[in-house]
Amino acid sequence: MGSALAAPLILRTGSARAQEPVDVELVLAVDVSRSVDEVEQELQFNGYAAAFRDPKLLEGIAGGPLGQIAVTMFTWSDWHIQEMMVPWMKIDGPAAGERFAAAVDAAPRRTWLYTSISGAMDYAANLFGRGYEGTRKVVDISGDGVNNSGRPVADARADALEKGIVLNGLAVLDRTPTPWAAGLPPLDDYYRTEVIGGPGAFLMVAEGFEAFETAVKRKIIREIASVPAPGPLVERAFA
Repeated sequence: MGSALAAPLILRTGSARAQEPVDVELVLAVDVSRSVDEVEQELQFNGYAAAFRDPKLLEGIAGGPLGQIAVTMFTWSDWHIQEMMVPWMKIDGPAAGERFAAAVDAAPRRTWLYTSISGAMDYAANLFGRGYEGTRKVVDISGDGVNNSGRPVADARADALEKGIVLNGLAVLDRTPTPWAAGLPPLDDYYRTEVIGGPGAFLMVAEGFEAFETAVKRKIIREIASVPAPGPLVERAFA
């Protein structure tokens, strides 16, 4: 009498949790190098917080096919210094927008030394796919200086674009004279030619840190559009 072989026991540990679909995965990368003083840093943080309390921005999110986006925010400086300020959050209405804004308000303010846009790009590129799956993946890099730490920006930019990431820029034209800026290219030209890239990429220029809040609101509203309308490659915001 033959005995039947027992069927092998298959333990199902479960597949990785499905990513929640959103219209956009948006990474906010904020410059906190030494050229950004305490007042200017506060203007940046206040600008991002105000943006997510703005009814027009929230209306823009609600108007998308899914009516929700995912956003995270970190600060950056030297090639090895990136600090998470607000982890990924789903924004799907005023309450969620307020939670994100409150998290920005409560985030620590710290200043470092150098300006590594390439380091910010590399760090941002590895943040996607952590709980959310966006129709588009966008990195919003704000800063007031050119790359002076880490690997070449061109290399980091090429790697990000290869992953299907759109790189947008928010260049802050700081009119305060700084000795290390002598001989450097105009920041808006630098961001336009060296930083932004990908389908529909654009540059928002804040004419001084006082214009940052206006600039960031306009920029994010344009970024979250489900079908971004053709717009200028470079926009400018004034206080």
